[in-house]
Amino acid sequence: MTPYLENHVSARHQTVDVLWHGAVMEGHPVALWRLPSTTEKQLLIDFSSNVSRTKIDLEELPSGFAISPFEGESLFLKADLYYCFSAEHENQAAIYTNTMEAEAFEKKCLEHWDEKEFFTQELSPIVATKKKEKAYPSFPSLYDEETFGEMVKQAVTDIEQGRMQKVVLSRTKEITLPDNFELIEAFNKLCDAYPDAFVSLVYLPETNEIWMGATPETLISVDKEGIFKTMSLAGTQSALDEKGNFIAPVDIRWSHKEIEEQAFVSRYIIGCFKKIRLREYYESGPKTVRAGNLMHLRSDFKVDVHEVNLPQLGTVMTGLLHPTSAVCGMPKKPAIDFIAGHEMHDREFYSGFLGPVNINQETSLFVNLRTMKIQGNEATLFAGCGITTDSDPVKEWKETEMKCQTLLRVIL
Repeated sequence: MTPYLENHVSARHQTVDVLWHGAVMEGHPVALWRLPSTTEKQLLIDFSSNVSRTKIDLEELPSGFAISPFEGESLFLKADLYYCFSAEHENQAAIYTNTMEAEAFEKKCLEHWDEKEFFTQELSPIVATKKKEKAYPSFPSLYDEETFGEMVKQAVTDIEQGRMQKVVLSRTKEITLPDNFELIEAFNKLCDAYPDAFVSLVYLPETNEIWMGATPETLISVDKEGIFKTMSLAGTQSALDEKGNFIAPVDIRWSHKEIEEQAFVSRYIIGCFKKIRLREYYESGPKTVRAGNLMHLRSDFKVDVHEVNLPQLGTVMTGLLHPTSAVCGMPKKPAIDFIAGHEMHDREFYSGFLGPVNINQETSLFVNLRTMKIQGNEATLFAGCGITTDSDPVKEWKETEMKCQTLLRVIL
């Protein structure tokens, strides 16, 4: 069992900006996030310089933050120092086990912040402060509409020939960030724009990378009462009409292709339940939900782990679900093989999962969609789409463009 964290209130007022900047300057891994439909912003710092690699075992891991790639080992940031901020960034509670170590770190944070304010040029290796009015244009990418379209056509051919039922293909979009881009400001904008999404910001010092995202999809969650939840989310169309106004969910019409794409994901989840002989689950949906400027089809699944006597359900289902058919395809093995043989980029943490583990006795892991990697002033956005026999290459390209705009239209 994970030991409870002890509560301590900071001796001096700290802000998200100060703590984030201090952690980066000290070379510590740091994660900042806002859970869906909440206002509190949470931040944790791992005092090590190297993030540990581990199997995600929710019953054994301490409090922390997990971030896992599409394929490969998961990274885990320990909650050596944890803060929970109210909507106004006031009355924050610092939670840690070593008060003296935390106080020493907070003092360093204030010193770094004073230096940052003194110098006109930002000291952080990640954030710059020079002012520009507009973002720089995107620079040459691995993909254009033609190359992505050829990949889609090949996938459709393989599906028609029975090699797989569905595959999710992704691409990248590279841009140069403006000199006045501020990470915490961008994070706050995403929180405001997408109140029902999981918004996150993670710094990994080993590679000097920032991962920022606003994802609408829960992989698994387990709350204090032992309620396990997951969802199937698929099918995408614009939430805006031709005049730029939001369309009411009841007015959205879904094509056969989109309905079938979402049904694949639901059947995949039910198949995972069957593997562990779990029959007592509650399913609701599918229903139309809005995620920023996009609409999706979603079904929700819920299990009381105490009633079914499966206390390790969160751990087991994480292993079974990832990577879900919503980011991979069906059957899983031929879909993964097709992705490996045709995509020209490494997905890295895109379409993996991330989220807080055993924080306040609760775990929430999310599929890492609507995400971007930042290194210096260069950013790489990732977006994907589900391919079936009814897929049209032009429409799929436009869908990935819409998904990239989910972040760009807010933060730039």
